[in-house]
Amino acid sequence: MSVVPITSPDLEGAEISWFSALCSDDYQFLGVPDGKLRSSWAHCSNIVKTAEAQGFKNILCPSSYQVGQDTLSFVAGCAPITSDINLLAAVRCGEMQPIMLARTIATLDHMLEGRLTVNIISSDFPGEKADSGFRYQRSREVVEILKQAWTQDEINYQGEVYQFNELNTDPARPYQTGGPLLYFGGYSPPALELCGQHCDVYLMWPEKMDELKGRMKAVNEVAAEYNRTLDYGLRVHMIVRDTESEAKDYAEYIVSKLDDEQGRAIRERALDSTSLGVSHQAKNRELAADDGFIEPLLWTGVGRARSGCGAALVGTPEQIIERIQQYQDMGIRSFIFSGYPHLEEAEHFGSKVLPHLNNVSLPEVYGRVPAAPPATPLANGIRK
Repeated sequence: MSVVPITSPDLEGAEISWFSALCSDDYQFLGVPDGKLRSSWAHCSNIVKTAEAQGFKNILCPSSYQVGQDTLSFVAGCAPITSDINLLAAVRCGEMQPIMLARTIATLDHMLEGRLTVNIISSDFPGEKADSGFRYQRSREVVEILKQAWTQDEINYQGEVYQFNELNTDPARPYQTGGPLLYFGGYSPPALELCGQHCDVYLMWPEKMDELKGRMKAVNEVAAEYNRTLDYGLRVHMIVRDTESEAKDYAEYIVSKLDDEQGRAIRERALDSTSLGVSHQAKNRELAADDGFIEPLLWTGVGRARSGCGAALVGTPEQIIERIQQYQDMGIRSFIFSGYPHLEEAEHFGSKVLPHLNNVSLPEVYGRVPAAPPATPLANGIRK
């Protein structure tokens, strides 16, 4: 039985996703830049195509100002080169005027014919240092405006940041019924409030299993206040080898050339480097044993050279499959995996583990994707 009530209690499978390194986060040796693994369109789109060929159902396209690509532009470019995989586009709320964001997302959703999912992010922008309360208020208003744009005939909204009256929503009508699923991660009380009220999937970073259960209980308490349930997701790196010894050796191999000062610089350049979630990842590294493991299979060494998700599951295919099943038993229904280098490890995980998992598309599970083009102005609706 799941830790808390979830939206998809009878779902036997889970959404297994990969990660495309749009934000200069691909290495053979962590902290050692390699020009062949730069955040280029050619390299990152190849990761997407490889993940689709391996059978992953979704792929996270992250967002950051550091050397990399604009997420929504990248997702648009992926539309004509993919046909099955969903794309999880990270959107920094407030970065774009919300009505225009609604139209942009609707356009992408039509281009992908319902294969778009959205990762809501609340953070500072480059050159900005905003109060946390303001940032979450801004994010809340953006999400509420998006939902009006996707489900109502008019947008009428009076917030602290945005005000709109009697705006027609035809240009913002998405392909999916009700719009793309909203994924969200954050540990602060305002983050839990926003997710519990408005989002569909609460994403967590790797921690001990008991701590993950605590995160789920905390956000469920908020969701219950709004008579809602959520599904839960886990973002974690993967190192899978035929033997446990080989997996641990590879973990040590990818950090074998890491300079700690360079690792610190990489962590601090991220826009979310001071967030509560990042601080918990740092605490995990401090509490880990000398070999970097904080509990069996969970290795914190990755976080020495990246902000955000800072741990990997390290083990054999059988060990990894068993751990994924344990997470599913807790109520986790979405997984976002990655590995270094991302393309080669997508193939490795795709051949060793993915065939043994019941892999589903959450937009399909939720019934968001229509069987035929919908009656929207960008599909089969009446042209006015």
